[in-house]
Amino acid sequence: MATPRPGTTVIDRKVIQLFARVSEALARATHALLGDEALLGQTVIDGDQEVDDLSAEVELLIWDELQARPVTGDELRYLVALLLIIPELERSADLAEHIAQRAVDHLGTQMSARSRGIVQLMTDVANRMWQEAADAFGERSKVSNRLVTADEEMDILHEKLTREVANEKMAAAIAAQVTLLARFYERLGDHAVNLARRIELLVDLDG
Repeated sequence: MATPRPGTTVIDRKVIQLFARVSEALARATHALLGDEALLGQTVIDGDQEVDDLSAEVELLIWDELQARPVTGDELRYLVALLLIIPELERSADLAEHIAQRAVDHLGTQMSARSRGIVQLMTDVANRMWQEAADAFGERSKVSNRLVTADEEMDILHEKLTREVANEKMAAAIAAQVTLLARFYERLGDHAVNLARRIELLVDLDG
């Protein structure tokens, strides 16, 4: 049986929706953080349950497919690959929620100017990585090499932000939160790379 193409199955369409929701949550959370828009941050937090619900719905659809009839070969590998993709998306949405919570707590206004600048750069890299990962799923394209390079850039920015926290001698509570923030962005980069690699399994099956 041929591997389902993007947009031809309910499962694919819902996974594309998940990618879109996570990408949007990340963009809105970081905008809220740096723009000190607590209400916008709260909308990201409130919307995380929708991502959780959609993730659970997709996983249930996949298990229904697996249980409805014997599934073997490429179709089985396809469904298993999707089961590996869903948790990466759900965890990434949680990270966007964590960033949004810092926006609600007005962390952006308590950071040094240099820290804010580094976070803006991390935001730009993260948004670019997530857009590429989402496009890769929809188009069944291989982008992991590019995302690995971008992830290395993210790691460098993570180190810069961590050093900035130490050099600025921020209040301990603020320093701890900024350090966590750096970690959130680093993990978002890692998840984007992991997703790109999972997607390449689908590309190989389509080929």
